[in-house]
Amino acid sequence: MLCIGFMLLYCRNNIKQMYRYITRSVCGGGNASFSHSLSLKAGKKTDWSPEHCSFFSCHSASNFQILSLRHREHRVQSPARPMSSGPRRRRALPSAFSALDLPLQPLFRHVCEANLKNSTACQNKYEELMKKVRKGGGENAIARHTQRNKKLLVIDRLRLLLDDEDFLELSPFAGLGLPYGDIPSAGCLTGIGRINGLWCVFIANDATVKGGTAYPITVKKQLRAQEVAIQNRLPCVYLVDSGGAFLPLQSEIFPDKNQGGRTFYNEAIMSARKIPQVAVVCGSCTAGGAYIPTMAEETVMVDRIGTIFLGGPPLVKAATGEEVTPENLGGAKLHSEVSGCVDHFAKHEKEAYECTRNIISTLNFELPQEEDEQRWKAEEEPLHGCEELLQLAPLNYNHSLDVRMVVSRLTDGSRFQEFKACYGTNLVTGFAKIHGHQVGIVANNGELSNEASLKGSHFVQLCDQRDIPLLFLQNTVPRSKQTLDVAQAEVNSNCLKALSSMMSAVACASVPKITVVIGGCHGVDSYAMCGRSFDPNFLFLWPNARVSVIAPGHACSLLPPGGKEEEQDANRKLEEESSAFFSSGRLWDDGIILPQDTRKVLRACLDIIRQQQYQISTEKQRAPLLRI
Repeated sequence: MLCIGFMLLYCRNNIKQMYRYITRSVCGGGNASFSHSLSLKAGKKTDWSPEHCSFFSCHSASNFQILSLRHREHRVQSPARPMSSGPRRRRALPSAFSALDLPLQPLFRHVCEANLKNSTACQNKYEELMKKVRKGGGENAIARHTQRNKKLLVIDRLRLLLDDEDFLELSPFAGLGLPYGDIPSAGCLTGIGRINGLWCVFIANDATVKGGTAYPITVKKQLRAQEVAIQNRLPCVYLVDSGGAFLPLQSEIFPDKNQGGRTFYNEAIMSARKIPQVAVVCGSCTAGGAYIPTMAEETVMVDRIGTIFLGGPPLVKAATGEEVTPENLGGAKLHSEVSGCVDHFAKHEKEAYECTRNIISTLNFELPQEEDEQRWKAEEEPLHGCEELLQLAPLNYNHSLDVRMVVSRLTDGSRFQEFKACYGTNLVTGFAKIHGHQVGIVANNGELSNEASLKGSHFVQLCDQRDIPLLFLQNTVPRSKQTLDVAQAEVNSNCLKALSSMMSAVACASVPKITVVIGGCHGVDSYAMCGRSFDPNFLFLWPNARVSVIAPGHACSLLPPGGKEEEQDANRKLEEESSAFFSSGRLWDDGIILPQDTRKVLRACLDIIRQQQYQISTEKQRAPLLRI
């Protein structure tokens, strides 16, 4: 009994010591545990001995309190979740991932040959459409634009603005094959390029296409570019040369939430979030287009060719009978000297883009030194060439090979640290590096089963916990699961719950997400693999990709039996509307990329995503309210 009494007394004294320690931690803002660890390293005495520590660690409740305090301390110091703690890159932890040495096997030669034949046909169509898009509005429109109006072509403007021509263009095929005709590049070029070393979004109107008139697809493309700028905190440069809205389609341009007026709302929101915006008026800014430069933070206007007005000279004459020149009504001198709508006057376009580059150089970013950047980017090429991806791009779902073969041709040194390799094998998950950027890869390798969905949910949450960007390689099954008996109904119910869990994990993950559709994008599985509606930072398609609720040839799974003619019509429509080019023409993605260019595109995306950590100030402190 005496021994038990001494033990109880000893425990009570320890608990008192620990209670004082925790009280000081809370009252001192959570710094006591940090100070205590420092004092232990320095060999200083503390209020409680290592014996107390061992006693304390025996109790899970007390451990939880200590962890909670440390978590609270971390949360107080880091309110946001940046990709890194500061502009300077710390040395990454060394990794020794095993390499996936997966050459193309002779056993699958017939599959590879069929895939290569289809990939070659898709690539030919890609190049043909790219030539069509590059012609803009055609030879006559180009001659009128350059000779009569004395303006530069959009591509020439970008050459003067950007550091080089190696930029990431977004949705070049948008506007092709629409009900109201072909609108090459949707009437504007959008993309991300470097200006003075800084990645910036650009939105450049192409006045050779329908005179710069804005169609519904034009507005949609501009809004998507602004969305990319907001998601990735990228400066935005507008090259404005617009003729206003296309009036016959005004009901699809003006009234709704995500239509014309959203452009100006986004400009205001971006300014409030300290995302810089610069506008260059290098043509006409009529009607709604006039608000883009006036709402930008800084505006440059070119003499003689730049104009800003709500109604042009013909409208003035019709309303008042007065004849006025465009220059006197809304030219560069008027707006730089009288109205103050613009901030910089440029005599010619070259001077305007030099001025814009100077403006970008004043932004509050601190980029890493080039040698520091190259030090952490390990240029270790995959074991097998990216050209082999043409043989791995599936003709259809039955021609899909092991997705690890695709992964091994995208990652540095073909290295891949697989997660839960033996569980839920229909989904491949794991860690890898792409041009030095660590990513978590989620790749379809069959139907998303109950186990595969639970595995995907676990891995996505793990990457979110560690702030690691996610890369989804999507190739989903061609049709939804069939329920033919009670046992199958039970399996499908369990899968439904697991798939819901994975969708929730993907939707709530706060890390950047990139999706590449390498095969099929069908049904609810595509949502769990971060489809368009789940808001990835970037989504690209391979030319062979198919996007539809079910794959062509499987319409019978959704139609009542016996309707052969109806089934054929449905499959014919699915064949046409599921094409990657049909999808890209309607801006359901950020563009079609060739399989062999995927690694290069992923590098650009990861570089762009990382840049936001280099902005020195990202939050605006609110001034105190002063009452008069």
